[in-house]
This record gives sequence, structure tokens and C-alpha cells, in this order.
Amino acid sequence: METEHDGIRAIARRAAGRVRAAGEAPLAPTPGIHVQVRSGAGPQGADRGNTKRPLVEADCLDKLSDGGSLAVPEGAQVTPLAREEAFRRDIELIPAKPRHHPLTGSRATMASGRAPEGAPKQGRTVAVGSDHGGFSLKGEVLGFLADLGYPSRDMGTCSDDPCDYPDFAAAVAREVSEGRAQVGIVIDGAGIGSAMAAGKVFGVLAANCWNQASALNARTHNHANLLTLGAGHLDSALAREIVETFLKTPTGPGRHASRVKKIQALDLPRPSIGHPS
Repeated sequence: METEHDGIRAIARRAAGRVRAAGEAPLAPTPGIHVQVRSGAGPQGADRGNTKRPLVEADCLDKLSDGGSLAVPEGAQVTPLAREEAFRRDIELIPAKPRHHPLTGSRATMASGRAPEGAPKQGRTVAVGSDHGGFSLKGEVLGFLADLGYPSRDMGTCSDDPCDYPDFAAAVAREVSEGRAQVGIVIDGAGIGSAMAAGKVFGVLAANCWNQASALNARTHNHANLLTLGAGHLDSALAREIVETFLKTPTGPGRHASRVKKIQALDLPRPSIGHPS
């Protein structure tokens, strides 16, 4: 029969075990813009506490092709501007391989420093909107995104009551322009009017796509960051093919990138408040 003394000893043993486990298990890094990347390449990282951390800045990406990748050095800090530039140009920032640990290094993403093949890039949020004519297909598109592993932001409309497509196209475009989403999808009856409206928002390159080939071209040649769909001309299966192609196709480098810069240069500077344009 267990005595009170035996019970106290058992509690003490369990507490000591928890203390030992906490001392042996490293804590998983907290995700965020300012990240410290640890590497399993060797023990030299242990003495870096008193040294200045290297920076990965936006100009580090200048020589990379759009859609390429950059290996982030061990212990480096990636600046917010560098992350914005990487998102804009579809450049993947690959952290150094972390130490393997049964609590933090068992999954494929942690062991390799890369996402699994075919998985969306971390943080590629998709803003989605529609008018009443695209409301039904919008629900299906949100389902496609969930299946593909992309986080999404539903910008409305919330019913099939008549409404104005420019309002929702602009709402989605502003999510992309202001960095809360990296890609936008807008759906109306034909997709043409929403492309016109979204393209008026600074920094947005909108493309109305009707098949996989046009989605591929919009990304590779034109670096489109907002897709519009015409619900009156697409069935569910074709819409899914277009969305998946658009999201998974990287932007093209070289001559394509230089031509897109000419498109972006057409964005007129915004006039100051109180002054005529």
C-alpha cells in the first residue's frame, strides 16, 4: 500500500524528470520577419552570441533571377525590405539546414529547410473577391485554395444580391498592393471589368485568364499578381486548373522581367493632397 511518503517521492521524481527534459530540448524558433537561422553544419554557431549577426538586405537579391532562390546564411537576419522584394519577385529564401532534434527537426520541412515538393511558399496569402455573378464560383475557389494549402482572405461579396464589381476588385487589389496578400483572385461574370478595375491600383498587375495557357503566360511573361475569372465562361474544373496553374507558375526572368519593369514604370506617382494632378 502506497504511503504518503511514497507519494511525495513519486511527485519529486516526476518534477525532476520534467526539469531535465526542459534543459535538454531546444526551443523551436518563433516565426517572424526577424529570424535567426541555425545550422547543423557544425558547433561553431554556439560562440556567436557576442558577434554581430549578418544581414540579408534587398540588394542581395539584385543578381538573382525572378523565381529563383537564395540560401540564407547561418544566423543571418533578413530585413523586411528584403522579404518584400523576395515576395514581389517570387524568390524563395531558403534557411540553412537546422540541427536535427526529435522535437523540432522530424518533419520534412524542418529537416531540409524547404517546403515539400509542390507545396505553396510560406506566407503566400491569396485575397479573393467577387461580385454577385461570381459569388458561387468564389466559394469553390476558396475551397480550391484550402485544398492546395494556401491561406486566403475573403473580401466579399457575401451573397448573390446585385452589387458593383469595381468595389470588390479594388478591395482585393488593395490587399495585394499594401502587402496583406501576395496574390489576388477576383471573379465576376466575364472577368474583364474586374481586371480593368484592379489594374488601376498601384503595383497591381491584373490578368483575365480563361484557360491554363493564358494563366501560364500571365505569370511567366507578365508577372501578374492578380487573376480575374469570368464565372459565366468557366466550369468548376477549368477554374481550378487556371487557379492552380496561376499560383504554381513562377515569374519569368530576363527579357520578361525587363518588359514588366516598363509596365510598372507606367504607374503614375500619386499627387499630393491639396494639389492638382
